Amino acid sequence: MTDLGALDAIADRIREDFEAKNAARDAAINQSRTLIRYCANAIRAVHRREWDAAQAGLATARQAADEIRAQVVDYPDLYHSGYTQDALKEYVEGYVTYALVRGDALPSPESLGVESSTYLNGLAEAATELRRQILDIIRQGHSVEAERLLDAMDTIYGVLITFDFPDAITGGLRRRVDTVRGVLERTRGDVTTSLRQNQLREALRQFEQRIGLDAAYPDAAEPLDEEENGGDSGTT
Repeated sequence: MTDLGALDAIADRIREDFEAKNAARDAAINQSRTLIRYCANAIRAVHRREWDAAQAGLATARQAADEIRAQVVDYPDLYHSGYTQDALKEYVEGYVTYALVRGDALPSPESLGVESSTYLNGLAEAATELRRQILDIIRQGHSVEAERLLDAMDTIYGVLITFDFPDAITGGLRRRVDTVRGVLERTRGDVTTSLRQNQLREALRQFEQRIGLDAAYPDAAEPLDEEENGGDSGTT
């Protein structure tokens, strides 16, 4: 007959492992929500060009990301779970968006401490964030900076489409790349329209200036009026 005397002790050890893992999971979920909030606030500050607030928000987000990694360090499946990687993706998006708008060097996956797939997905979402910046610039009548950001968006898209791997490896990158393509095309149309409008306004301004100069300095071939001819109304 099978001896089951040790089964209770085995079950107790497994239960302790599960309780510890469940506690780590709950902590990671809560911290993931916190990290996403920090990143959203930092990105909002970037769009408002409140650079000190953006830097402070990103520094806080980095601490939160470090805490998440520490909470799940003993549980690789929790680290690779959707909620953990989604939060880290937002973390990447915050840092990349800041770098793109400021014109700084992009952070690397190693400097952020994230997986390659998480980095690429965060990079894709940062590219779509540039649309808001570009539209804000267009509304103010500036186009050079808008073109720079559009070029950055185009470059990122050109790199992302080269990663033709299964979603199981890229973390669903293909869907986000499709989103980037749609946002890129709409934004390119907006920038093109803005540039044409600026060119038209400039042409009209130059035309109005020429008309104004002609009015101020009439052509010498035009006949002078009667008084300027020195004529007398009684002269025959």
